[in-house]
Amino acid sequence: MGGAVGLKGTDGLVERARALGASPVSPGRALAALKILSREGPDALFLTASGSMGEDLLRECGLHYVVAYQAPPNSSSRDTGAAVSAFLEQGAELILFCGGDGTARDVAAAASAQGRTDVPLLGIPAGVKMHSGVFAVSPEAAAELALRYLRGELRCRETEIADVDEELYRRGRLETSLYGIARTPYFPALVQERKRVYSSGDEEQFKEEIAAFAREFMRDGSVYILGAGSTTSAIAGMLGLEKTLLGVDVIRNGELLLRDASEKDLLAMMDWLQADGSKTEARIIVSPIGAQGFVLGRGSQQISAEVVRRAGPENLIMVATPHKLRELPYLLVDTGDPGVDQALSGSKLVVCGYRLAQRKEVQAAGKVR
Repeated sequence: MGGAVGLKGTDGLVERARALGASPVSPGRALAALKILSREGPDALFLTASGSMGEDLLRECGLHYVVAYQAPPNSSSRDTGAAVSAFLEQGAELILFCGGDGTARDVAAAASAQGRTDVPLLGIPAGVKMHSGVFAVSPEAAAELALRYLRGELRCRETEIADVDEELYRRGRLETSLYGIARTPYFPALVQERKRVYSSGDEEQFKEEIAAFAREFMRDGSVYILGAGSTTSAIAGMLGLEKTLLGVDVIRNGELLLRDASEKDLLAMMDWLQADGSKTEARIIVSPIGAQGFVLGRGSQQISAEVVRRAGPENLIMVATPHKLRELPYLLVDTGDPGVDQALSGSKLVVCGYRLAQRKEVQAAGKVR
Protein backbone atom coordinates (compact mmCIF):
# COMPACT_ATOMS: atom_id res chain seq x y z
CA MET A 1 0.00 0.00 0.00
CA GLY A 2 2.83 2.43 0.79
CA GLY A 3 4.99 1.83 -2.29
CA ALA A 4 3.51 4.40 -4.65
CA VAL A 5 3.68 7.16 -2.02
CA GLY A 6 7.31 6.36 -1.17
CA LEU A 7 6.78 4.91 2.33
CA LYS A 8 8.58 1.63 1.48
CA GLY A 9 5.96 -0.35 3.38
CA THR A 10 3.12 0.38 5.79
CA ASP A 11 4.14 -1.40 8.99
CA GLY A 12 2.66 0.97 11.59
CA LEU A 13 1.95 3.63 8.96
CA VAL A 14 -1.39 2.69 7.41
CA GLU A 15 -3.09 5.95 8.38
CA ARG A 16 -0.16 8.01 7.13
CA ALA A 17 -0.23 6.12 3.82
CA ARG A 18 -3.93 6.88 3.43
CA ALA A 19 -3.32 10.55 4.26
CA LEU A 20 -0.74 10.68 1.46
CA GLY A 21 -3.29 9.33 -1.00
CA ALA A 22 -2.36 5.65 -0.99
CA SER A 23 -5.03 3.05 -1.58
CA PRO A 24 -4.82 -0.71 -0.90
CA VAL A 25 -3.61 -2.77 -3.85
CA SER A 26 -4.29 -6.18 -2.28
CA PRO A 27 -8.00 -6.41 -3.23
CA GLY A 28 -7.31 -5.97 -6.93
CA ARG A 29 -4.39 -8.41 -6.90
CA ALA A 30 -6.36 -11.01 -4.95
CA LEU A 31 -9.34 -10.59 -7.28
CA ALA A 32 -7.16 -11.28 -10.33
CA ALA A 33 -6.10 -14.63 -8.84
CA LEU A 34 -9.56 -15.59 -7.58
CA LYS A 35 -11.18 -14.94 -10.96
CA ILE A 36 -8.87 -17.52 -12.51
CA LEU A 37 -9.64 -20.00 -9.74
CA SER A 38 -13.38 -19.45 -10.26
CA ARG A 39 -13.06 -20.19 -14.00
CA GLU A 40 -10.58 -23.04 -13.97
CA GLY A 41 -10.39 -24.43 -10.46
CA PRO A 42 -11.88 -27.58 -8.98
CA ASP A 43 -14.89 -27.24 -6.69
CA ALA A 44 -12.74 -26.42 -3.67
CA LEU A 45 -14.09 -25.05 -0.40
CA PHE A 46 -12.50 -21.79 0.71
CA LEU A 47 -12.20 -21.02 4.41
CA THR A 48 -12.07 -17.26 4.76
CA ALA A 49 -12.37 -14.26 7.06
CA SER A 50 -15.42 -12.03 6.87
CA GLY A 51 -15.82 -8.85 4.86
CA SER A 52 -12.84 -7.27 3.17
CA MET A 53 -10.45 -9.90 4.55
CA GLY A 54 -11.70 -12.39 1.96
CA GLU A 55 -15.45 -12.98 2.03
CA ASP A 56 -16.37 -10.04 -0.23
CA LEU A 57 -14.03 -11.10 -3.03
CA LEU A 58 -14.98 -14.77 -2.86
CA ARG A 59 -18.64 -13.83 -3.10
CA GLU A 60 -17.92 -11.59 -6.09
CA CYS A 61 -16.17 -14.47 -7.86
CA GLY A 62 -18.91 -16.98 -7.08
CA LEU A 63 -16.59 -19.33 -5.21
CA HIS A 64 -17.75 -21.80 -2.58
CA TYR A 65 -16.69 -20.55 0.86
CA VAL A 66 -17.29 -20.70 4.60
CA VAL A 67 -16.52 -17.77 6.93
CA ALA A 68 -14.18 -19.28 9.52
CA TYR A 69 -13.26 -16.02 11.25
CA GLN A 70 -15.30 -12.89 11.93
CA ALA A 71 -13.03 -9.90 11.35
CA PRO A 72 -13.61 -6.41 12.76
CA PRO A 73 -14.18 -3.51 10.32
CA ASN A 74 -10.61 -2.26 10.76
CA SER A 75 -8.56 -5.44 10.71
CA SER A 76 -4.91 -5.70 11.75
CA SER A 77 -2.06 -8.20 11.73
CA ARG A 78 -3.58 -9.80 14.84
CA ASP A 79 -6.64 -10.66 12.77
CA THR A 80 -4.44 -12.19 10.09
CA GLY A 81 -2.95 -14.54 12.67
CA ALA A 82 -6.32 -15.32 14.23
CA ALA A 83 -7.83 -16.06 10.82
CA VAL A 84 -4.99 -18.43 9.90
CA SER A 85 -5.42 -20.25 13.21
CA ALA A 86 -9.13 -20.66 12.49
CA PHE A 87 -8.41 -21.97 8.98
CA LEU A 88 -6.00 -24.58 10.31
CA GLU A 89 -8.39 -25.67 13.05
CA GLN A 90 -11.00 -26.32 10.35
CA GLY A 91 -8.67 -28.40 8.19
CA ALA A 92 -7.17 -26.03 5.62
CA GLU A 93 -4.81 -27.79 3.20
CA LEU A 94 -3.30 -24.66 1.64
CA ILE A 95 -3.05 -21.11 3.01
CA LEU A 96 -3.46 -18.60 0.16
CA PHE A 97 -2.86 -15.00 1.25
CA CYS A 98 -2.31 -11.63 -0.39
CA GLY A 99 0.22 -9.02 0.76
CA GLY A 100 3.95 -8.62 1.32
CA ASP A 101 6.62 -9.88 3.70
CA GLY A 102 4.83 -8.52 6.77
CA THR A 103 1.74 -10.56 5.94
CA ALA A 104 3.89 -13.61 5.18
CA ARG A 105 5.46 -13.29 8.63
CA ASP A 106 2.05 -13.08 10.32
CA VAL A 107 0.73 -16.09 8.41
CA ALA A 108 3.85 -18.20 9.05
CA ALA A 109 3.93 -17.26 12.75
CA ALA A 110 0.31 -18.30 13.21
CA ALA A 111 0.89 -21.63 11.47
CA SER A 112 3.99 -22.27 13.57
CA ALA A 113 2.12 -21.43 16.79
CA GLN A 114 -0.44 -24.08 15.84
CA GLY A 115 2.33 -26.59 15.15
CA ARG A 116 1.16 -26.79 11.53
CA THR A 117 4.20 -25.90 9.49
CA ASP A 118 3.30 -28.87 7.29
CA VAL A 119 0.50 -26.85 5.63
CA PRO A 120 1.93 -24.99 2.61
CA LEU A 121 1.72 -21.21 2.25
CA LEU A 122 1.29 -19.38 -1.05
CA GLY A 123 1.46 -15.61 -1.42
CA ILE A 124 -0.29 -13.46 -4.01
CA PRO A 125 2.25 -10.62 -4.38
CA ALA A 126 0.85 -7.23 -3.32
CA GLY A 127 3.39 -5.74 -0.93
CA VAL A 128 6.19 -3.21 -1.15
CA LYS A 129 8.72 -5.74 0.15
CA MET A 130 8.67 -9.34 -1.02
CA HIS A 131 11.94 -10.98 -0.01
CA SER A 132 10.35 -14.25 1.14
CA GLY A 133 10.23 -17.33 -1.06
CA VAL A 134 6.51 -18.08 -0.66
CA PHE A 135 5.35 -15.54 -3.25
CA ALA A 136 4.29 -16.28 -6.80
CA VAL A 137 5.66 -13.92 -9.46
CA SER A 138 2.16 -12.53 -10.15
CA PRO A 139 -1.48 -13.03 -9.13
CA GLU A 140 -1.98 -15.12 -12.25
CA ALA A 141 0.99 -17.31 -11.33
CA ALA A 142 -0.39 -17.72 -7.80
CA ALA A 143 -3.66 -19.01 -9.26
CA GLU A 144 -1.76 -21.39 -11.53
CA LEU A 145 0.30 -22.72 -8.61
CA ALA A 146 -2.82 -23.22 -6.49
CA LEU A 147 -4.60 -25.03 -9.32
CA ARG A 148 -1.68 -27.37 -10.00
CA TYR A 149 -1.23 -28.07 -6.30
CA LEU A 150 -4.91 -28.86 -5.78
CA ARG A 151 -4.78 -31.22 -8.76
CA GLY A 152 -1.82 -33.03 -7.22
CA GLU A 153 0.55 -31.94 -9.99
CA LEU A 154 3.07 -30.08 -7.81
CA ARG A 155 5.25 -30.87 -4.86
CA CYS A 156 6.19 -28.40 -2.15
CA ARG A 157 9.62 -27.12 -1.21
CA GLU A 158 10.88 -25.49 1.95
CA THR A 159 11.69 -21.81 1.65
CA GLU A 160 12.53 -18.84 3.86
CA ILE A 161 10.23 -16.27 5.41
CA ALA A 162 12.29 -13.08 5.41
CA ASP A 163 11.58 -9.42 6.08
CA VAL A 164 13.41 -6.14 6.47
CA ASP A 165 13.32 -3.60 9.28
CA GLU A 166 11.01 -1.01 7.70
CA GLU A 167 12.23 1.87 9.85
CA LEU A 168 15.83 1.25 8.75
CA TYR A 169 14.58 0.64 5.20
CA ARG A 170 13.02 4.11 5.14
CA ARG A 171 16.38 5.53 6.24
CA GLY A 172 18.15 3.83 3.35
CA ARG A 173 19.52 0.76 5.15
CA LEU A 174 18.60 -2.71 3.94
CA GLU A 175 18.79 -5.29 6.73
CA THR A 176 17.03 -8.56 6.03
CA SER A 177 16.28 -11.07 8.77
CA LEU A 178 15.13 -14.68 8.58
CA TYR A 179 11.91 -15.30 10.49
CA GLY A 180 11.15 -18.90 9.67
CA ILE A 181 10.85 -21.73 7.19
CA ALA A 182 7.67 -22.61 5.34
CA ARG A 183 6.53 -25.07 2.70
CA THR A 184 5.18 -23.71 -0.58
CA PRO A 185 3.97 -25.22 -3.88
CA TYR A 186 6.89 -25.00 -6.28
CA PHE A 187 7.28 -24.63 -10.01
CA PRO A 188 10.44 -22.74 -11.07
CA ALA A 189 8.99 -20.15 -13.46
CA LEU A 190 6.02 -19.31 -11.25
CA VAL A 191 7.69 -18.85 -7.85
CA GLN A 192 9.64 -15.76 -6.85
CA GLU A 193 13.10 -16.53 -5.51
CA ARG A 194 14.32 -14.84 -2.36
CA LYS A 195 16.17 -11.61 -3.16
CA ARG A 196 19.95 -11.96 -3.46
CA VAL A 197 22.50 -9.19 -2.91
CA TYR A 198 25.72 -9.45 -4.94
CA SER A 199 28.91 -8.11 -3.43
CA SER A 200 32.38 -8.58 -4.92
CA GLY A 201 35.22 -6.58 -6.41
CA ASP A 202 34.13 -7.38 -9.97
CA GLU A 203 30.56 -6.35 -9.21
CA GLU A 204 31.69 -2.97 -7.93
CA GLN A 205 33.94 -2.49 -10.96
CA PHE A 206 31.08 -3.13 -13.38
CA LYS A 207 28.81 -0.78 -11.42
CA GLU A 208 31.45 1.93 -11.82
CA GLU A 209 31.65 1.23 -15.56
CA ILE A 210 27.86 1.40 -15.91
CA ALA A 211 27.88 4.65 -13.95
CA ALA A 212 30.61 6.16 -16.14
CA PHE A 213 28.59 5.36 -19.27
CA ALA A 214 25.40 6.74 -17.70
CA ARG A 215 27.19 9.98 -16.84
CA GLU A 216 27.87 10.40 -20.56
CA PHE A 217 24.38 9.74 -21.90
CA MET A 218 22.69 11.69 -19.08
CA ARG A 219 24.14 14.94 -20.46
CA ASP A 220 21.36 15.17 -23.08
CA GLY A 221 19.13 17.47 -21.00
CA SER A 222 16.50 14.81 -20.29
CA VAL A 223 15.02 14.31 -16.86
CA TYR A 224 16.19 10.97 -15.42
CA ILE A 225 14.14 9.02 -12.90
CA LEU A 226 16.45 6.67 -10.99
CA GLY A 227 14.94 3.61 -9.35
CA ALA A 228 16.16 1.95 -6.17
CA GLY A 229 19.31 -0.11 -5.87
CA SER A 230 23.08 -0.05 -5.56
CA THR A 231 23.69 0.18 -9.33
CA THR A 232 21.57 3.30 -9.73
CA SER A 233 23.20 4.68 -6.58
CA ALA A 234 26.57 4.25 -8.28
CA ILE A 235 25.25 6.35 -11.18
CA ALA A 236 24.25 9.17 -8.82
CA GLY A 237 27.61 8.87 -7.07
CA MET A 238 29.42 9.27 -10.38
CA LEU A 239 27.55 12.57 -10.78
CA GLY A 240 28.62 13.67 -7.30
CA LEU A 241 25.15 13.17 -5.85
CA GLU A 242 23.98 11.13 -2.88
CA LYS A 243 21.05 8.98 -3.94
CA THR A 244 18.23 7.62 -1.82
CA LEU A 245 19.44 4.00 -1.89
CA LEU A 246 16.01 2.46 -1.43
CA GLY A 247 13.94 5.21 -3.02
CA VAL A 248 13.39 7.01 -6.32
CA ASP A 249 15.26 10.22 -7.20
CA VAL A 250 15.09 12.54 -10.22
CA ILE A 251 18.17 14.10 -11.86
CA ARG A 252 18.58 16.59 -14.70
CA ASN A 253 21.89 17.90 -16.06
CA GLY A 254 23.74 16.59 -13.02
CA GLU A 255 21.42 18.26 -10.51
CA LEU A 256 19.07 16.55 -8.09
CA LEU A 257 15.51 17.71 -8.80
CA LEU A 258 13.54 15.35 -6.56
CA ARG A 259 14.71 13.14 -3.70
CA ASP A 260 12.78 10.08 -2.49
CA ALA A 261 9.93 10.92 -4.87
CA SER A 262 6.46 9.40 -4.72
CA GLU A 263 4.34 8.44 -7.72
CA LYS A 264 2.41 11.68 -7.20
CA ASP A 265 5.67 13.67 -7.30
CA LEU A 266 6.74 11.99 -10.53
CA LEU A 267 3.41 12.59 -12.26
CA ALA A 268 3.38 16.23 -11.12
CA MET A 269 6.87 16.67 -12.56
CA MET A 270 5.72 15.19 -15.87
CA ASP A 271 2.76 17.57 -15.89
CA TRP A 272 5.20 20.45 -15.36
CA LEU A 273 7.41 19.26 -18.22
CA GLN A 274 4.43 19.08 -20.54
CA ALA A 275 3.15 22.53 -19.51
CA ASP A 276 6.64 24.02 -19.84
CA GLY A 277 6.61 23.27 -23.57
CA SER A 278 10.33 22.49 -23.61
CA LYS A 279 9.79 19.00 -25.06
CA THR A 280 12.14 17.64 -22.40
CA GLU A 281 11.84 13.86 -22.20
CA ALA A 282 11.62 11.86 -19.00
CA ARG A 283 13.70 8.70 -18.98
CA ILE A 284 13.66 5.95 -16.37
CA ILE A 285 16.73 4.01 -15.19
CA VAL A 286 16.09 0.81 -13.26
CA SER A 287 18.02 -2.29 -12.26
CA PRO A 288 16.61 -5.81 -11.75
CA ILE A 289 16.41 -7.35 -8.29
CA GLY A 290 19.03 -10.05 -7.78
CA ALA A 291 17.76 -13.67 -8.12
CA GLN A 292 14.19 -12.45 -8.75
CA GLY A 293 14.69 -10.51 -11.97
CA PHE A 294 11.97 -7.92 -11.38
CA VAL A 295 12.69 -4.64 -13.15
CA LEU A 296 9.38 -3.02 -12.18
CA GLY A 297 6.73 -3.98 -9.64
CA ARG A 298 9.02 -4.70 -6.71
CA GLY A 299 10.90 -2.13 -4.66
CA SER A 300 10.40 0.95 -6.88
CA GLN A 301 6.61 1.00 -7.00
CA GLN A 302 6.64 4.78 -7.20
CA ILE A 303 7.54 4.14 -10.86
CA SER A 304 4.00 3.05 -11.59
CA ALA A 305 2.33 1.96 -14.81
CA GLU A 306 1.12 5.53 -15.34
CA VAL A 307 4.64 6.94 -14.88
CA VAL A 308 5.98 4.45 -17.46
CA ARG A 309 3.10 5.20 -19.83
CA ARG A 310 3.71 8.94 -19.61
CA ALA A 311 7.47 8.58 -20.12
CA GLY A 312 7.01 6.01 -22.88
CA PRO A 313 8.14 2.37 -22.68
CA GLU A 314 10.95 3.20 -25.10
CA ASN A 315 12.44 5.50 -22.45
CA LEU A 316 12.97 2.73 -19.90
CA ILE A 317 16.71 2.08 -19.50
CA MET A 318 17.73 -1.11 -17.72
CA VAL A 319 21.15 -1.48 -16.10
CA ALA A 320 22.70 -4.57 -14.49
CA THR A 321 26.10 -6.14 -13.97
CA PRO A 322 27.02 -9.14 -16.16
CA HIS A 323 27.03 -11.46 -13.13
CA LYS A 324 23.50 -10.52 -12.19
CA LEU A 325 22.31 -11.02 -15.78
CA ARG A 326 23.97 -14.45 -15.98
CA GLU A 327 22.01 -15.55 -12.91
CA LEU A 328 18.67 -14.58 -14.47
CA PRO A 329 17.03 -16.53 -17.33
CA TYR A 330 14.85 -13.49 -18.11
CA LEU A 331 13.68 -10.23 -16.55
CA LEU A 332 10.17 -9.56 -15.24
CA VAL A 333 7.79 -6.60 -15.14
CA ASP A 334 4.69 -6.44 -12.95
CA THR A 335 3.33 -2.88 -13.02
CA GLY A 336 -0.27 -3.98 -12.45
CA ASP A 337 -1.24 -2.85 -15.96
CA PRO A 338 -1.20 -5.70 -18.52
CA GLY A 339 -0.93 -3.25 -21.43
CA VAL A 340 2.16 -1.55 -20.01
CA ASP A 341 3.71 -4.90 -19.09
CA GLN A 342 3.15 -6.13 -22.64
CA ALA A 343 4.68 -2.96 -24.11
CA LEU A 344 7.81 -3.52 -22.01
CA SER A 345 8.11 -7.19 -22.98
CA GLY A 346 10.41 -8.69 -25.59
CA SER A 347 14.12 -8.79 -26.27
CA LYS A 348 15.60 -5.63 -24.75
CA LEU A 349 19.06 -4.14 -24.35
CA VAL A 350 20.46 -3.95 -20.81
CA VAL A 351 23.45 -1.72 -20.10
CA CYS A 352 26.05 -3.93 -18.40
CA GLY A 353 29.30 -1.96 -18.62
CA TYR A 354 30.99 1.06 -20.16
CA ARG A 355 29.34 1.44 -23.58
CA LEU A 356 28.36 -2.21 -23.32
CA ALA A 357 24.91 -3.77 -23.45
CA GLN A 358 23.48 -7.22 -23.92
CA ARG A 359 20.06 -8.43 -24.96
CA LYS A 360 17.80 -10.00 -22.38
CA GLU A 361 14.25 -11.27 -22.65
CA VAL A 362 11.74 -9.28 -20.62
CA GLN A 363 8.46 -10.99 -19.72
CA ALA A 364 5.22 -9.77 -18.21
CA ALA A 365 4.97 -11.58 -14.86
CA GLY A 366 1.27 -12.19 -15.44
CA LYS A 367 2.06 -14.12 -18.63
CA VAL A 368 4.66 -16.47 -17.12
CA ARG A 369 3.50 -20.07 -17.09
